[in-house]
Amino acid sequence: MERGADALFPVELSLLVGFASLLIVGPLGVGIAWLQASRRHRLSGLVDVLVMLPMALPPSVVGFFLVWVLGRRGAVGRALEWLGIRVVFTPWAAIIASSVVALPVLVKAAQPAMEAVPRELIVIGRSLGLSPLEVFRRIVLRASWRGVVTGLVLAFVRGIGEFGATLMVAGNIPGRTNTMTIEIWSAYQSGDDDRALLYVAVLTALGLAAVLTASRIAPRRGAPL
Repeated sequence: MERGADALFPVELSLLVGFASLLIVGPLGVGIAWLQASRRHRLSGLVDVLVMLPMALPPSVVGFFLVWVLGRRGAVGRALEWLGIRVVFTPWAAIIASSVVALPVLVKAAQPAMEAVPRELIVIGRSLGLSPLEVFRRIVLRASWRGVVTGLVLAFVRGIGEFGATLMVAGNIPGRTNTMTIEIWSAYQSGDDDRALLYVAVLTALGLAAVLTASRIAPRRGAPL
């Protein structure tokens, strides 16, 4: 079994990936949730499909699309390589993969909470001269914070638990891209059950903590805003 720094690296990397992806997904997911909740625009259906697609597709398919876009053959990958930036098989690839799979979790937790905000409060806020950003910050977020925080918590734990897409786009490079989920797979393949159980225990504890936290703060029907 790995010891010391080698054993801690997958834990540290997974937490780094989780928090970094949350920095990306947080503003983006909350913004999309408010866009979808506030008005039925022409692209509403398309946005729903694009947001939910990573949840419907197998992780390996999500990973393939990411490699296709970010790899040397992809337009984005070629542009980044021309700038001297490589994403595939780096920790950045793991962050992107986690962000893609975590985004739907946040949006689908935050959107119903925002849709439940009484329209009268928003109308009153606008009538008082509040800007759209102030209405969002002072009225919508205050009224829907439980759903938003629940989504953030679940998105974080979903991000650190990502495996298939991460393996495809980031690979399994010891000391560089080996997250906890990848280490579990690698340890299982090599018959090192003790090493696998270490990361299983950490991920189980994080998942349990996230579920308990989400269950305590999630919006409840009939509860005051």
